[in-house]
Amino acid sequence: MTIIICPGIHNPALTQEFITNLQRHSIALKNYFIFPTERYPAFSGFHLWQFLQEQNLLQKDLTFLAFSAGVVAAIAAAQFHQLGGGKVKKMIALDGWGVPLFGNFSIYRGSHDYFTHWSSALMGDGEISFYADPPVEHLTLWYQPHQVQGWMLNKNSYSSTTLAAFLATLLS
Repeated sequence: MTIIICPGIHNPALTQEFITNLQRHSIALKNYFIFPTERYPAFSGFHLWQFLQEQNLLQKDLTFLAFSAGVVAAIAAAQFHQLGGGKVKKMIALDGWGVPLFGNFSIYRGSHDYFTHWSSALMGDGEISFYADPPVEHLTLWYQPHQVQGWMLNKNSYSSTTLAAFLATLLS
């Protein structure tokens, strides 16, 4: 699986910490590319699309794992990728509040609190979702997923888990 990691507008060191924490908790990220938000606007689907071209990823099956402003870029690039004949396996949006998420591919949402969860669900809730309970700070969702407790919701059920375990389910 080729994973495109789309950070938000924050220090790139937090994205490295995110990846390290996922790997420490048995989430194998082997084939991934990080959209360089220090070089391009984090919210730009056009620039993410250019990045995919530069990395020769247009013929790959892609999974997008995005946070905050990166969700805007990821959903746009996922749509471009699919329209261009590529395959999008999954779109995982963490704290993409206010971003409509629709597409012909699997979509999942994770939120730092219940308010963000239910208000974002109005614009596409995805197949499975997660929200932190108790609520956490926005950036904590990104760089400390193993410490974020909450609820994973399927259409007909819910279970207590961590964000890292939720992501492990989606990335396995």
